[in-house]
Amino acid sequence: MSDNKHITHPEDAKRIDVNDPFEVRNWTSALGCTEAQLKQAVAAVGTYASKVREYLGKS
Repeated sequence: MSDNKHITHPEDAKRIDVNDPFEVRNWTSALGCTEAQLKQAVAAVGTYASKVREYLGKS
């Protein structure tokens, strides 16, 4: 992820960085889930957004 916090999209839109609060906010909004659900999904299936969407039933 870029150090420029004015950029509101992830640098790599295929992966989710749950350690970056800006990405967590953007992904929870995009996926319609809570932070806890997002982190649980990433822990279960990894950081690829496509796998997380599938896990959350958002495909």
